[in-house]
Amino acid sequence: MKAVIPVAGAGTKLRPLTYTQPKALIPIAGKTILSHIVDQLSEAGITEFIFIVGYLGEKIQDYVKQTYPNLTTHFVYQNERQGTGHAVELTKQLIGDEPIFVALGDTICEFDVKEIIESPVSMIGVRKVDDPRNFGVATIDDNGIIEQLVEKPAIPKSNMALVGLYKINETAILFECLHQLFVENITTRGEYNLTDALACMIQKGTHFKSFKVANWFDCGKKESILETNATLLKKMGGHVPDNHGYTDTIIINPVSIAEGCTITNAIVGPNVTIGPNTTITQSIIRDSIIGSYTNLHEVVLDNSLIGSDASVKGLSRSLNIGDNTEIDFG
Repeated sequence: MKAVIPVAGAGTKLRPLTYTQPKALIPIAGKTILSHIVDQLSEAGITEFIFIVGYLGEKIQDYVKQTYPNLTTHFVYQNERQGTGHAVELTKQLIGDEPIFVALGDTICEFDVKEIIESPVSMIGVRKVDDPRNFGVATIDDNGIIEQLVEKPAIPKSNMALVGLYKINETAILFECLHQLFVENITTRGEYNLTDALACMIQKGTHFKSFKVANWFDCGKKESILETNATLLKKMGGHVPDNHGYTDTIIINPVSIAEGCTITNAIVGPNVTIGPNTTITQSIIRDSIIGSYTNLHEVVLDNSLIGSDASVKGLSRSLNIGDNTEIDFG
C-alpha cells in the first residue's frame, strides 16, 4: 500500500510564517507536522510515500529525502491548487489500481493505523464536531457504513466531520470518479474536492466504513497550532537534550528543545517547542513555538509563533513572525 500525502497548500492563515516555510514543516512538540504523519504511517508498515507538493515544494522534498532516506518516496507537483481531488488525481500513474492511504498533510490524528490499513474494506476517518459546515460531512448508518458524503454543506445532515484520513481499496473507481468531476466540472467553492469523488464512489456501489479517531489536532491557524503543540507536549512529555549546559535557566515542563541551542538567564516553559541552533538570552518564553537558528534577547513571549532565522530583541508581545525576519524593539 502506498501513502498519499497532499502538502501543496500555501498555509495562508499562518502568514507571514508560511511565506518562506511550508506549513507542513512547522515544528510541533519536537517534530514537524509532516513527521508526525509520516512516522505514524511508516511505523505501521507503509514504506512507499507519494507527496503532492506545490508552494515551496522543494523544501519539503529536501526535508523528506534528508529525514527519511530509507523510505521510497515520490514527489508530484500540483502547480495549480485546484483542490484535494485534483491533487490525488495527479498521482494516478504512480498508483495504478493499488490500494492507497490518503492523509492530508496539515492534520495530526491519533488512531490505530495498522488496524485501518489492514482492514479488508475501504475506510474513512471521522470525528464529531460542533459546527461541521467547514468540513466534509458523513452520514453514517447504524453499522458504521457511510451512506452519504457532502463537502462543506450549508445545512449539514450530520455532525460527523471527515478528518482527512482515507483508506481506499477501489482506486480504479476513485480515478474514474475524479475524471467525472473534471468532465462535468463538479466543484465545491471553486475546487475539485476528494469528498465529491468519494461521494461518487458511494453512488457507484463502493462501501466505505467509518472509523473514529481518538484525537484530531488542527494545524490551520496560529491559535490552533499553539494549542496542538501544548496538547502533544503534555501527552508525549517533551524533550530536553542531555548535558545541555544551559546557564542560569529554569525549564518548566513540558518543553521540547532541539539540539544545538544556547540558553542563558532564561525561563522556558511550559508548552514551548524550540528548533535547533537557537539562542535565547535573558528571556521568558511560554506557550510558544520558536524556529531554528533564531536569536531571542531580552524578550517576554507568550502565545507566540516565531519562524526560523529570526531575531527579536526587547519586547513583551504576542507575535506571529515569518522566517528571515529581524525585529529590534529596543
